[in-house]
Amino acid sequence: MSEHPHPHPRGVAVIGAGLDLGAGRRGVDMGPSAIRYAGLKERVESLGLHCADWGDVTVAVAEATEAGSQNARYLAQIKETCGRVANLVNDAATANLIPLVLGGDHSVAMGTLGGMARARGAGGVLWIDAHGDLNRPSTSPSGNVHGMPLAAALGVAGTEFETPDWPTPSIERAVLLGIRSLDPGERELVAQLPIKVFTMTDLDRLGIEAAVREALAYLSGTSFLHVSLDLDAVDPMFAPGVGTPVRGGLTYREAHHALEIVAEGGTLDSLEIVEVNPVLDRENETAKLAVELAASALGARIL
Repeated sequence: MSEHPHPHPRGVAVIGAGLDLGAGRRGVDMGPSAIRYAGLKERVESLGLHCADWGDVTVAVAEATEAGSQNARYLAQIKETCGRVANLVNDAATANLIPLVLGGDHSVAMGTLGGMARARGAGGVLWIDAHGDLNRPSTSPSGNVHGMPLAAALGVAGTEFETPDWPTPSIERAVLLGIRSLDPGERELVAQLPIKVFTMTDLDRLGIEAAVREALAYLSGTSFLHVSLDLDAVDPMFAPGVGTPVRGGLTYREAHHALEIVAEGGTLDSLEIVEVNPVLDRENETAKLAVELAASALGARIL
């Protein structure tokens, strides 16, 4: 791994983004509240890190909003919300804090990555997800923007995703980890772009440790390292409260181990946790897991 270009932060800025316009099912707008309620601030502070909660960005409500194009529904409003996220992420990164963005659906990643790119230039992302999120309006089977943010961050989603709020592209390299569902248009992009993919089959074969170390080596030297964690990467047995569950995901320990390896490298610059849907959850189990996984990424250790 290359030497980390920034002094290691001792503080975290929590930014809530209860955006659900990018998803097909409602409920992820309550994700930030559920994760906070599960004890996020106390857990982060127990690691010896200062934790400042910067509140939630304003989000449009679907019932009072025009959907716009069926190929990328609510894109204008999503970009507006992501612009607010980008402003706060840029402020946090500039203050040498780790922005911890709580979704909301995965389209908030456009704002997180945009804010990091504004502060530091195009970087790298470890995208832990069951899905590729590499669709474009022309290839998306659903028109849901939460299936497009990685394509947008790589600058290939189309001009309608460009904005003065952050540079396009906002990342130069990406690694997908835990993938078990890709659409045909996404497979095309994987073949064309600087993207490394570890499917669940790859993880079965290689083991989580080897895969994550290879991923971090591939992303080293970029201007920032962002980890984007969609809770549907974890098997629904452990994370039932997600909008698009896919069986055969990461186990509880694999998810923790992946993030422990990230923390060990000391190169994490920003983190987001998305797609927690309390409406579909059992006793806030998925939000509690989100808190535990955030702690692992930020340096929690068993010993």
